[in-house]
Amino acid sequence: MEFKRGDKVAALDDDLEGVVVKADSSSVTIETSDGFEMDFSPSELVKIETPIEDLPIDIDFNRVLEEKSLPKKPKSKRIKPKERNAPPMEVDLHIEKLVNNFRGMSNFDILNLQMETAKRQLDFAMRKRIQKIVFIHGIGEGVLKAELDYLLGRYDNLKFYDADYQKYGQGATEVYFFQNN
Repeated sequence: MEFKRGDKVAALDDDLEGVVVKADSSSVTIETSDGFEMDFSPSELVKIETPIEDLPIDIDFNRVLEEKSLPKKPKSKRIKPKERNAPPMEVDLHIEKLVNNFRGMSNFDILNLQMETAKRQLDFAMRKRIQKIVFIHGIGEGVLKAELDYLLGRYDNLKFYDADYQKYGQGATEVYFFQNN
């Protein structure tokens, strides 16, 4: 490598930097940042700054910086412990959530519609291998809860229990499916 007066250099084997004062093919004299002059052979030095006039004109610095920057990690969404255990599927069996107008329906028709919905959603969850489902039935007289308990009791690949009281109160049942690989 050829050095010329004014080049900023560093010694390869020392923690030393400086500016070239004079240079020829066999010897380079530098002035260190402390003001001392020292002689080196050209093979013991390396340039540490390239003057702007020596750089190629057609460099796109933004592209170079972009290539050198590390790819950004995708942001992972932090899931709170309560949300982590939240069931992925909720089925509200209140009649006003199932039909637009339930006037004229007898209690028997309403209960049948609620139970058909529960059975259909239960089958869907099993087919899609959804591990937890919550049926929101409300408190009322307890008829829907009793019917739901009877329906769920006929399955042997699941267990059911009262859902999270803080979130649903007393009016919900959580179903957990045992997964067979």
